[in-house]
Amino acid sequence: MKKLLFTICLAILPALTFAQYANPKSEEAAMNAKMEFETEVIDYGTIARNSDGVRHFVFENTGSAPLIIKSVKGSCGCTVPTKPEKPIMPGETGEIKVKYDTKRVGRFTKTVTIVSNASTKPKVVRIKGEVLKD
Repeated sequence: MKKLLFTICLAILPALTFAQYANPKSEEAAMNAKMEFETEVIDYGTIARNSDGVRHFVFENTGSAPLIIKSVKGSCGCTVPTKPEKPIMPGETGEIKVKYDTKRVGRFTKTVTIVSNASTKPKVVRIKGEVLKD
């Protein structure tokens, strides 16, 4: 009798263990952060050499979980982005500051790659414009 009871317990144990892990995933799927930008392209237009190259990408967390920006990276050393350090709560706005080196004369198109908990794919936004000669 003890062997039968032990065998039944062994058969039921994996099912109970799986049930404990199934619920958090469904709750996690229901709670997602979502990042929506006012604009995904910032056009500097034509600007003077050595002028202020700082612009801001403004976004809102339209999801149901806190948005955490893990990293931001410019496509080259002339584009330096800065990420928010604190989580952006649902319904709140945040911004990513981007500084372009305006010592470089000519047309430019650069990207900023944003890695967050909002999606599996990184989000890519762009800056473009033209720096005029003195």
